[in-house]
Amino acid sequence: MFTGIISDVATIVRVASTAAGREFVVGTVFDGMTDGESIACDGVCLTVREASAGTFTVAAVVTTLERTTLGSWHEGRRVNTERAMALGDRLGGHLVAGHVDCVAEVTRVAMHGDALLIDLALAPEWMPLMVPHGSIAVNGVSLTVNERLDAGVQISLIEYTLRHTALGDLRAGDRCNIEADLVGKFVQQLAAPHLPSAVSHLPSA
Repeated sequence: MFTGIISDVATIVRVASTAAGREFVVGTVFDGMTDGESIACDGVCLTVREASAGTFTVAAVVTTLERTTLGSWHEGRRVNTERAMALGDRLGGHLVAGHVDCVAEVTRVAMHGDALLIDLALAPEWMPLMVPHGSIAVNGVSLTVNERLDAGVQISLIEYTLRHTALGDLRAGDRCNIEADLVGKFVQQLAAPHLPSAVSHLPSA
């Protein structure tokens, strides 16, 4: 489990195809990482295959590559990273599982005063979970839905977020990993049998 509060903007230093899947060696400032621990990279929960001083190695199988942006990752790419939260930690963001629901396309990036507005196109089936001023994780960053659009959502990034995450790298046409609010997904799934059939249901995993 994660919080969406990014601990380090890491850099991919090597990409290779291996028997374990698409393997990424990531440069990091984290100390004391252990083999087998979970880490979120751009919002995707991955397992540390090997940890060493200054780097860790993760791998993505074909299912992960199909459901996330990992298939397009390359050497030099900056990624948002967060280690799994410990019980008793402050929950500064919101509950984030690291399980990507869909990939969104950036349709517009524009400054508005002191905030950077980013419009994201989402598949229609995920729109019922997009609540104005509700929580959303974009590339692993806990954010607030600034506005619902006709075919997506808008997020607003403050200067602190731009300095401490890689979201400022996004441009129109880029793709990003989206995780809808975890509580909202459970509520919708539990309520679905009791609602009119016209109400959208969550896609099957």
